[in-house]
Amino acid sequence: MDYVSALVPPVVMATLFVCVIVTMVKNQGGANKAKEDAAVDAAIARREHGTGGTGATGDSGA
Repeated sequence: MDYVSALVPPVVMATLFVCVIVTMVKNQGGANKAKEDAAVDAAIARREHGTGGTGATGDSGA
């Protein structure tokens, strides 16, 4: 029975990994695709132009 306890964790992880990949593939596109693409494009543009709104520059201000 040691072989069963040795095989259970990899089988469970493989199953969960497959479920995650299937979920990602199913959720690509859809009704919100244009909105998500626009949000990503806006974030990339802010990053490239240095106008990020978070103010997280690493400077502690002290």
